[in-house]
Amino acid sequence: MFTLPNLLTASRLALTPFVAWRLYLGDVEGAFWLFSLAALTDLLDGALARLLNQRSVLGAWLDPIADKVMLLTTLTMLAMTGLLPLWLWLLVVVRDAVILSGAEAYRRLTGGLDVRPTLSGKAAIALEFSLVAFILADLALALGLDDAIPGFVLVTAAAVAFSGLRYIWLWGGKTRAWLREHDSRGA
Repeated sequence: MFTLPNLLTASRLALTPFVAWRLYLGDVEGAFWLFSLAALTDLLDGALARLLNQRSVLGAWLDPIADKVMLLTTLTMLAMTGLLPLWLWLLVVVRDAVILSGAEAYRRLTGGLDVRPTLSGKAAIALEFSLVAFILADLALALGLDDAIPGFVLVTAAAVAFSGLRYIWLWGGKTRAWLREHDSRGA
């Protein structure tokens, strides 16, 4: 439980309120450096888990939770401060709510749940993280990349929407297959 990879993942969770607080205070530079530190822990925890053969069930659950908490918190703060379009934040929240609701409905129906991330889901998360890092870096380091942000937002939104639709399609198919199988057993 107290492995180095799990501690790194937990530190990412612990950094989340500090990133949010820095953004709330208008300290984008401080938020950028804390977010960068959190991103570094994300790179290191998985690599170290494999290298040190310290993969764990806790780590497998904690890592995506830490990612989501950091990402949703940062996206929320960026949207609240007007640094990110509110509609993108809403799209991300709706997609995540649909995925969680669908997974819970499937678990209740079948009694089990085997969740595996999709490539489109991973791509959407990577783009969301990259967009947040890009916005924070642009503001904190005065990079002057403001003109690129609207295009980056649209690409990220398209990936988020596609991944949400992909999850609906996949889980809808799994549900239909389960219902057919259980319907044929009763016939």
